[in-house]
Amino acid sequence: MATVLAIETSCDETAVAIVKNRKVLSSIIASQIPVHRQYGGVVPEVASRQHVETINQAIAQAFEEAGTDWAEIEGIAATCAPGLVGALLVGLSAAKTLAILQNKPFVGVHHLEGHIYASYLSAPDLEPPFLCLLVSGGHTSLIYVKDCGMYEKLGETRDDAAGEAFDKVARLLQLGYPGGPAIDKLAREGNPNAFPLPEGKVSLPSGGYHPYDSSFSGLKTAVLRLVQKLEQEGVQPLPVNDIAASFQDTVARSLTRRAIACALDRNINTIAVGGGVAANSGLRKHLQAAAETHNLRVIFPSLKFCTDNAAMIGCAAAEHLDRGHTSPLTLGVRSRLAITDVMQLY
Repeated sequence: MATVLAIETSCDETAVAIVKNRKVLSSIIASQIPVHRQYGGVVPEVASRQHVETINQAIAQAFEEAGTDWAEIEGIAATCAPGLVGALLVGLSAAKTLAILQNKPFVGVHHLEGHIYASYLSAPDLEPPFLCLLVSGGHTSLIYVKDCGMYEKLGETRDDAAGEAFDKVARLLQLGYPGGPAIDKLAREGNPNAFPLPEGKVSLPSGGYHPYDSSFSGLKTAVLRLVQKLEQEGVQPLPVNDIAASFQDTVARSLTRRAIACALDRNINTIAVGGGVAANSGLRKHLQAAAETHNLRVIFPSLKFCTDNAAMIGCAAAEHLDRGHTSPLTLGVRSRLAITDVMQLY
């Protein structure tokens, strides 16, 4: 596979990596969490400015950590969709400029395809076809991976994504931002059976919906009502650990149930998990246990490659380059682009 310099700036991490043969030579991630925490979430304009201030230093650090130079780089990649338009523009502009200056091919990468390829970094022997459970702050999908650039969406969330639900419940419990790690930490000390919560009822196929769709809006509302009920009853302090554990366990069971059902129905024997929620200990426990029961292989990326990073973007770009896929320098950014439309980028 090609050696690729990759840039990822779709949201609030400025990330640069150098990847070769599904091996990460360097991975630099400059997180903006401390900057955005004071606002309770990502502020797009602030994120874009932070990327501008950080990206040159991140590129220099990536080369230093990899111990390589431009002569060994065979392509330059950047996330171009989906994401925050201003943030994406910073990374895309940097990658295009470097491609021109260094006379290297340019590859635009779909952010969600990057999350799919994160599993290749921890399991280099992984090959399609397989099922990907992609769970993050903005996306919750079950994607059938047929080949590089060939994807079929088999299920998705009808409302809040799983990561979004974590952030909203964390805000409700006054745990700060980001919500996922905060809830996971407290859940380890709580009782997951303390409060029965609804998994989210989704009617089976009608109106074009998939049978493996998820819904977390009702669960989020159920947690709100639970907190209000406990406060009205004068419960002090709130059993935050038990609430967090019950919420997390419900999300994990819901995602696991749908992923396993989809794999079995489609006769798929491997499930790869991607996205920030792939780092969640509850999901890892439930899905691994269920997979063993049904003799399925489940692959989780290492924790450092669950959240946004450029190594996964480089891994995806390297395979596209090997297949002769390059992007025109006229390629623009897209705030939204379906994973099934990835090949529009080449």
